[in-house]
Amino acid sequence: MRIPVVDINHEPLMPTTPARARKWIASGKAIKHWSNCGQFYVQLAVEPSGYAVQDIVIGIDPGKKYSGVGVQSVKFTLYTAHLILPFQTVRDRMDNRRLMRRGRRGRRINRKVAFSKRAHRQKRFANRRQAKLAPSIRANRQLELRIVSDLCKLYPVAEIRYEYVRADVDLTSGRKKAKSGKGFSAVMVGQRWMLKQLEQFAPVVKIEGYQTSKTRKHLGLSKNKADKSSSEFNTHAVDGVSIAASHFIEYRQYHKAGEDGADWFGSVSITSAPFFVIRRPPYSRRQLHLMVPTKGGIRRKYGGSTTRHRVRKGDLVKSPKGIGYVSGDTEKQISVSEANWKRLGQITASKVQLIRRSNGLIVA
Repeated sequence: MRIPVVDINHEPLMPTTPARARKWIASGKAIKHWSNCGQFYVQLAVEPSGYAVQDIVIGIDPGKKYSGVGVQSVKFTLYTAHLILPFQTVRDRMDNRRLMRRGRRGRRINRKVAFSKRAHRQKRFANRRQAKLAPSIRANRQLELRIVSDLCKLYPVAEIRYEYVRADVDLTSGRKKAKSGKGFSAVMVGQRWMLKQLEQFAPVVKIEGYQTSKTRKHLGLSKNKADKSSSEFNTHAVDGVSIAASHFIEYRQYHKAGEDGADWFGSVSITSAPFFVIRRPPYSRRQLHLMVPTKGGIRRKYGGSTTRHRVRKGDLVKSPKGIGYVSGDTEKQISVSEANWKRLGQITASKVQLIRRSNGLIVA
């Protein structure tokens, strides 16, 4: 296990051992911090002994509902994460927003007058000619980018490896199709956009699925394919580590005198590392009003991150029921929930102490 280190100017250095980090903190040579992605690290208060770095690689296994991230050096596995992506949540909320907007327009129009005199809003732009990413897919990729951005501030990243889903072309119709022949998946949409964003942090290398599988088997790692929703290392983070490890090892052909063949070249060590489950806070965003009105046709406002007290939803707080996140409030109480958003209890506001403001991530 290794602890990330940054210098006085927050420039990443090579990680150190936990024992050395404790000595630095005790002697005042370093200050302890926690990053937004849950990683503990130290910041040097003195000049480092050197700035030489080795290759550290980030591996990303993107998915539709879950993604895996791994950070690997030649001797150590430094960081692993299981991302719970907001794809389905964003999609459902966009559907609800469309229904509510149509309902408002329907109530606004007076259908008793002639059609030419109705208050129809004319189209302002050709919204069917845009080439934008779907909000659900953009939200998925932005969560991955958020984690990569934080990791690049902690480690001297030499390369980012990204599993790319390759598309084939159907010769009969001339249209592109997925490698499996079952059509495009949400993972394939926006891959080029994602690669362009990743290039802002470090050089990017595309890795295909079969390469990830070969590398994982060569390293002796097992994958849980039965339940991909399980928040454990063997579901998606294991592929993130395998993708990152492919920077140090390679399966290639060789030619010797009187002998031709193929074998693995290079070496890498897979070690124990911190494992995190990361998601966005699942509280409801601010809406104009509820979809279903109460008696008298009244539609009250709904959602939002503010509370009637000094904290906001998503803030990390300390309470008599334990440490958790603010998930709601009443007139005198604050709802505190665990990382899986299961409520610990409703606690009097004066008994809740703020630890850290919300950073838009829930880390377990």
